[in-house]
Amino acid sequence: MSDADGAWVSLFSGGKDSSWALYRALETGLPVERLVTVHPAGDSYMYHVPATELAALAAESTGIELVDVEPDDFAADAATDSGAQGDDELEPLEAALEELDEELPGGIAGVTAGAVESEYQTSRIQGMCDRLDCDLFAPLWQEEPRELADAMLEAGFEITIIQVAAHGLDESWLGRTLDHEAIEELEALNEEYGVHILGEGGEFETFVVDGPHMDRRIDLEYETEWDGTRGRLRITDAQLE
Repeated sequence: MSDADGAWVSLFSGGKDSSWALYRALETGLPVERLVTVHPAGDSYMYHVPATELAALAAESTGIELVDVEPDDFAADAATDSGAQGDDELEPLEAALEELDEELPGGIAGVTAGAVESEYQTSRIQGMCDRLDCDLFAPLWQEEPRELADAMLEAGFEITIIQVAAHGLDESWLGRTLDHEAIEELEALNEEYGVHILGEGGEFETFVVDGPHMDRRIDLEYETEWDGTRGRLRITDAQLE
């Protein structure tokens, strides 16, 4: 469906992993012409869930056009297990990419994804790329988590923690910047509780407010919501500085 001169599309939430995949693609010289953000209606096996509405600001800061895939497109509530739900959740994304493949000159040459260790996500995205006859660029895949975290900070990523749901992560982590000190604390929590340093198991979610791929920083105003074991930021205002 596509050729080598076609466009690249980044699966993008605004979180650190998808942002890193986008940044590395741009650094590699891949012609990323669209960002695609999926907005799940509730908990998702496939996608970063919280604050995906902020992706529009992040896209504006990168200067790349954003395509939204809305929750109304999902049939995931009809699924009976995680595998079926993951397959169902992929359908609206794949349909959106098929439309882009028709729309973009040369079609879609490839897709970027931010999966680190999730075989569940990566196998499904690879299968989708195979069906679309395009390449998959997954620069975080099976890389060492601490090395990835350090690389993000060294590149100039400013990463805000917007949701936590794991033993050892209390309310004080909400709104915290993921810096070297935080990563060292996460390494200790990994040893004590098994918390993944990059939150790959959903222990925490992030949003990149600034980075080398962005023209303007995003300023967030928020309130914290905490139920005693998990919490998130409720964004009250967000704007480009």
